[in-house]
Amino acid sequence: MKKLTVGVWLLAQAMLMSCSQLSTDNAATSATSEAGAAAQGLGLKLELADNRYQDKAQSRAILTITNNGQEELPAKGWKLYFNGGALRSADSTVAIIQHFNGDLHYLAPGPDFEEIEPGESATVEVLGRAVGNVSNFPVGFYIVYDEEPGKGIPVSLEVEPGKHFDEATQQFAAKFYEANAMIQDLPATSLPKVFPTPVSYQEKGKPFMLDAKVTVVADADFRREAEQLAEALATATGQKPAIQDKATGKAIFLRKKPGMGAEGYTLSVNPERIEITASSAAGAFYGVQSLKTLLPATAFSGKAATVEVAGVEVKDAPRFGYRGFMMDMARNFQPKAEVLKVLDVMALYKMNKLHFHFSEDEGWRLEIRPLPELTAVGGTRAHTTDGSSIVPSYGSGPDASNKAGTGFYSREDFIEILKYARDRHIEVIPEIESPGHARAAIKAMDARYTKLMDEGKKEEAERYLLRDLNDKSEYRSVQGWDDNIMDVSLPSTYTFLETVVDEIRSMYKEADAPLNTIHFGGDEVPGGVWEKSPAAQKVISQNPEVKNTDDLWYYYFGKVNQMLQERGLYLSGWEEIGLRKEVKNGKVNWVPNQQFADENFHVNVWKNSPGSGAEDLAYRMANAGYKVILTGVTHFYLDLAYNPTYGEPGLNWGGYVDIDKPFYFIPYDYLRNLKEDDRGNPLDRSIIKSKEALTEKGKTNIVGIEAPLWSETNRTTEDFEYKLLPKLLGVAERAWAKDPDWAKEKDAAKSEKLYSQAWSEFINVVGKRELPRLDYYAGGYGYRIPTAGAKVVDGKVEANVQFPGFTIRYTTDGTEPTQSSSAYTGPIAATGPVKLRVFNAEGRGGHTITIQSQSSM
Repeated sequence: MKKLTVGVWLLAQAMLMSCSQLSTDNAATSATSEAGAAAQGLGLKLELADNRYQDKAQSRAILTITNNGQEELPAKGWKLYFNGGALRSADSTVAIIQHFNGDLHYLAPGPDFEEIEPGESATVEVLGRAVGNVSNFPVGFYIVYDEEPGKGIPVSLEVEPGKHFDEATQQFAAKFYEANAMIQDLPATSLPKVFPTPVSYQEKGKPFMLDAKVTVVADADFRREAEQLAEALATATGQKPAIQDKATGKAIFLRKKPGMGAEGYTLSVNPERIEITASSAAGAFYGVQSLKTLLPATAFSGKAATVEVAGVEVKDAPRFGYRGFMMDMARNFQPKAEVLKVLDVMALYKMNKLHFHFSEDEGWRLEIRPLPELTAVGGTRAHTTDGSSIVPSYGSGPDASNKAGTGFYSREDFIEILKYARDRHIEVIPEIESPGHARAAIKAMDARYTKLMDEGKKEEAERYLLRDLNDKSEYRSVQGWDDNIMDVSLPSTYTFLETVVDEIRSMYKEADAPLNTIHFGGDEVPGGVWEKSPAAQKVISQNPEVKNTDDLWYYYFGKVNQMLQERGLYLSGWEEIGLRKEVKNGKVNWVPNQQFADENFHVNVWKNSPGSGAEDLAYRMANAGYKVILTGVTHFYLDLAYNPTYGEPGLNWGGYVDIDKPFYFIPYDYLRNLKEDDRGNPLDRSIIKSKEALTEKGKTNIVGIEAPLWSETNRTTEDFEYKLLPKLLGVAERAWAKDPDWAKEKDAAKSEKLYSQAWSEFINVVGKRELPRLDYYAGGYGYRIPTAGAKVVDGKVEANVQFPGFTIRYTTDGTEPTQSSSAYTGPIAATGPVKLRVFNAEGRGGHTITIQSQSSM
C-alpha cells in the first residue's frame, strides 16, 4: 500500500448516509452506491485516526483509495468530487483540494501523486475539525476523468470512526438514564385520550361502542368533514358508515352552532351518541380529529370490528391561529406521496399551516408553465458541463436519476396537494426564496437566456434574467455559493417574480384553495452582493432613497410588497425582511425596520441562539409591530440531531432538538426557558438578563408557532420521517394548548414539580397512545425510536427508556439485539459489553447502544 501523505483540511459538514437504523456502536458505515463502486472499480475508506489532533478541536483521518478495477488509476487527469465542508490544501504536493461551489469540492492528484495499479491502494492523510456525529463526514463521492469532463462515476465510501466516541457514548447513555428516571410510568387508563391537550376535558359515564351499524348524521355545512370521518371509521370497523340527514339508530352527529369561534368545537360521547358541535367547518374538523385520537391506536390497524370510545365531555379551541410546519423539499426532494402523508399527520394533530419550501439554491421543485427551465434545469441535479442541470449537492451524486437530487411537482401534482390540504383545513404557504438562496432559479434562467440568444431572440432572452451579466461582485453565501443572489436592481427580476406569482395564484384558484400570502424568503444574503453591478449602480444613481447597496434591500421588499398588495396578498418572509442594518461604533447591529412595521409583514423569526445577541429578536420585532411566527432554532428546528451521540444523524450548528424542546417552550416568555447553549451545555443565564421582554402590545403580534425541517441530511422518506416524528407532537401540543400550569408558576421549585408531572403525562400519552397510532395511521410513519438510557450501578447495567410502553432488549454476546432477544426487566450482570436496543410494539428497533459493564471496563 502506498502512503501519500497529504496534509489537507477537511471541514466535513455534509451528511453521510441514511442513519435511521445506524447503531451508536462504531461499526464501519457505507455511504454510497455499491453498484457505482463496482462500475468504477474504485473504493474509498475514511478512518478517523484522531479526533483531538494536536490537542485541538480538529481531527486527523486516513483516506484509503483502493483500485478494484482492471486498469490503473493514473497519476493525473482526474478529479474526485464530493459534498461536504470547505477544503483547503496544506504543505503537500501529492493532492490538491479545491472548493467548487456550494458544498461541492474535489480532490485532484498533485504533481507527486503516483498511479495506483489494479489491486493496490494508497492512503492520504486528511485533517479537519473534530467530528461530532455521522453527519459530519463528506458524502456523494464520484470521479471525473479529464478526457470525459461531463461524465461522473459514483465511488463508494466506507467510514470507520474507530473508538473515539466510546467514552462519550457511556456518558450520554448515563445522561439519558438520569433524564428518563424522572419520567413516571403512568397507567394507560389514567391518561387523557384527546391530543393535543384540549381546553376542557372530562371523562364521565359509560363508553360508546362503535361498530359497523353506526351512522354519521351531519348538517349540510359539515358534509365534507362527515365524509372524512366515515372514511376513517371504515378503517376501524371494516365498513364505511352511511352519512344521513337524521339518525335511525346509534349515530355520530356533526352539528352547527353559532358563537363557538373560528376553530372551536365541543365533543360529547355517551353510550347512545357522539356529538360534535362547531360554528365552522374547521371547528367540526378538529372535533373529528379529537374523536380519532379517542379511538385506541389499534383501531387504525383494521383488526377490530368493534371499538370502544370513552365517554368524555370536551370543549376546545386553539391557542394560536397559526400552527405551522415547514417542509423543505428543495434541498433534497420528497415525493408527492410524502407531502400527502405530512398533511395527514398535521391534520390529525390540528396543525393548519404548511410552509411549502419548494425553491432553494439546490433545487426548484414546482412546475411554472411559462418557464419550463425552472424544473428542467433547476429541478435536476447532476454532473454536467452544458448547463442542463445544477451541480450535485448534499450527496445526490453525479446522476440525474438520483431521487433526492432530482424531482419536482407538476402543476397537476400541486393542485392535488392544495385540494388535499384544503379538505383538511390546512393553508399551504408557498415560498419563493429571494433574493438569496436562488441559485436554482438563476441557473435555470441562464439556460433560458443561452437558448434564446442562440435563436437570435435577444429581447426575449433577457426578459427573465435574474443576474446582471456585467456584475463583477464577489461574495460567498453561508452555504458556500458565489452565484446564488438575484439582482434586485434588474426589471427582469420583477418580471420573473410576477410571472411565478401569477402562475401560483392560478393553481390555487383551480384548486379552490385559500391563498393569503406568499413567503419571499429574504434570509442569508452575504456581504459584497451587488457592489459591482452596473444595474445596481444605475438604480442607486436614479433613486434618492437608495443611497447604497444596503438600501437595495428595502427597495426590493418595498416593490415585492407592492406587487403582492396589488394582488390582495400580504408578504411573509424570514426575519430579515423586517430588519435594518445600523452601524454604531464600527459594529453592525440589526434592528426592526420601522419602514415596514405597519405593512402586515409576517416574519418567521428563527435567530434566538444563546450568545448570538438575537435571543430576544422575536420579541423586539413583535413589540415593533411585525406579525411574528415563533420559529426559533433552539426549540423548533426539527432537522437538528436529537442529541450529541455519534450515531444520531442531523445537523448540530444550532444545538440539539428532541421532543422535550418544543414541549417546554413558553411562547410569551421563552427567554425564561432557554436552558442550553448550542452545544447542549447548561446556559449561562447572564447572557439573557438584559434582553427585551414581550410587551402586552407585542403579545397581540405573536400569531403562532412554526417548526421547519430542512432537508440537507434527508435523502429518503425514512430520513425525513425519522426527524419529523415524534418531535412534531411536541410542536403540535405547544401550538394548540394553552399555557400549562408550570409555565405560569413563578416559584421555581413549584414550577419544576408541576413540569415534571406534566412531562410524565405527555411522554406517556406519546409512548402509549400516539406513537402506536402512528404505526398504522395513513399507512404508518417511520418515527424515531429512542436510544436506551443506561449506566453501570454496583457493577451491573441498569437501563430505561424515554417512552413508557416501549421495550428494551439486550445481548451480552456481541450480537445486535433483535425482537427475539431478551427483554430488559432489571439490572444486568455481565462480564463484557452489553448491547441495548429499544423496540416498539411492532418490533421495529432503534439505535443500539453498547455499555461496558464495570468488570469489562
